[in-house]
Amino acid sequence: MEATIGDKICIHGNVVGHADRNGEIVEVHGNKGEPPYLVRFEDGHTGLVYPGPDAVIVPAQRQRKRKRLASRPLLWADLPTAARRTNRGDLRARWSHGSR
Repeated sequence: MEATIGDKICIHGNVVGHADRNGEIVEVHGNKGEPPYLVRFEDGHTGLVYPGPDAVIVPAQRQRKRKRLASRPLLWADLPTAARRTNRGDLRARWSHGSR
């Protein structure tokens, strides 16, 4: 498992009823991005984490891409293929010209 500063970490609850814990990696103490990580959790708590098999790291690069995609207008090509298949040509014409 490798991480860099700014990556998000999600530690899934391993017992029924325990919520997931989400946080941001603020320091990497291992070599080449390896654990342990200093993590600032959503509740403000900061702690040293040695992630187990129930942890997932979301790279900061992927987070930026999601934000960038969310900030641009939705295009016809963004729709799922099934939604683009239609017998009504007027729907595609209205969508591609921007009048909804």
